[in-house]
Amino acid sequence: MSTTTYPVTGMTCDHCTRAVTEELTALDGVTAVDIDLVAGGTSAVHVTATRDLTREEVAAAVDEAGYELARPDALPLV
Repeated sequence: MSTTTYPVTGMTCDHCTRAVTEELTALDGVTAVDIDLVAGGTSAVHVTATRDLTREEVAAAVDEAGYELARPDALPLV
């Protein structure tokens, strides 16, 4: 099991986080989603899964929720 962080833009509130969480948890193998919301900025979406997810399938799930997966370098290094 591993956790990968994805940058997502366009989220502004709890409704946004619920929509993204719902779409991502529907992906096969996803066991948890945790979001560090940055309203109007680039939020960090941490996805824990039992298998490797492709960037394309994560992007499709985020898009289905109405938001956009940003460039991998969009999040600041921590």
